[in-house]
Parts: sequence; structure tokens; C-alpha cells
Amino acid sequence: MPSKPKVPGLIKGLGITMGTMFRTAKDGAATVQYPHAKETPPVRARGVIALREDNCTACMLCARSCPDWCIYIEAHKQLAPPRRAGGKPRQVNHLDRFDIDYALCMYCGICVEVCPFDALFWSPEYEYSEPRIADLLHDKEKLGEWMETVPEAPELEAGAAKK
Repeated sequence: MPSKPKVPGLIKGLGITMGTMFRTAKDGAATVQYPHAKETPPVRARGVIALREDNCTACMLCARSCPDWCIYIEAHKQLAPPRRAGGKPRQVNHLDRFDIDYALCMYCGICVEVCPFDALFWSPEYEYSEPRIADLLHDKEKLGEWMETVPEAPELEAGAAKK
């Protein structure tokens, strides 16, 4: 069975390509010449994960939920003052290490979603490449620096319940 000639489809495709090419040339460039010109990311863009160290209780929920196992947490217990006068001292986790290996991370955001203490946030920062892949392991100090770029949460709608 002979195949049908594909000339009409080819001509139609070339026509669409030529129309797009001339329209783009007339309207200006469709892309930004990165890194010479940079676009501002949207307000709630997903760039890197930032850490608010004071909120982290080292519960390990983020590390256990991570499908790539790219979050490394080490902590130790230490005594904290009692919550009420006359109470006994309580034990709390003290965070020693919190690292994320961005060479392994697939930016799914599960860690941000499962954190019950609001310690992890999406930062719109997207320029964090490194010359060596081993340097993509960022520690809690670097993750804490990115908290400065995290935008404020939008206001709740009228009638919405707070967490």
C-alpha cells in the first residue's frame, strides 16, 4: 500500500513557522537574553528551599518524606527550662546540621508541605549554580540566608480560618 504524499502537511507547517517568525521579529524578541537581561520571577515562584532554623524541631518529617533522600539532619537533645513555674525541665531537639543536596533534589516541594512547624519555605531565588557538583550541598547557614528572599504570605480571604 503506497503512502500518501506529505507535501500539504509540510507546506502548512512551514507556513505556520514563517508566520510566527515574522510576527516575533515585528513584536520584538520572545526570549530574554539571560544572563545579560534578567526577568523578575513571579511572587510565589519556586526557586530554592529556605530554612527558618528557629522553627525547626528536627522532627525529621521532611527528610523521611523526601523521595530523593536529599535532606540531611543531625540533632541532639538538650534541656530547656520548664514551660510553667515549678515544672521539670524538658528535653528539646537542638539542630546541629540541616543540609539539602540540590544535585539530588527534584524540587517537588513535599518537604515544604509536610513541615508542621513552618520551618521550610520556597524562595524565588534561582541563581545558585556552582562550578562543582559537590558544592550544591547547602548547609543551614546558606538555607537561612535565602529566608530573606522569601515573600510574605498573602493575606487570608475574608472568613478563612487561620492554621
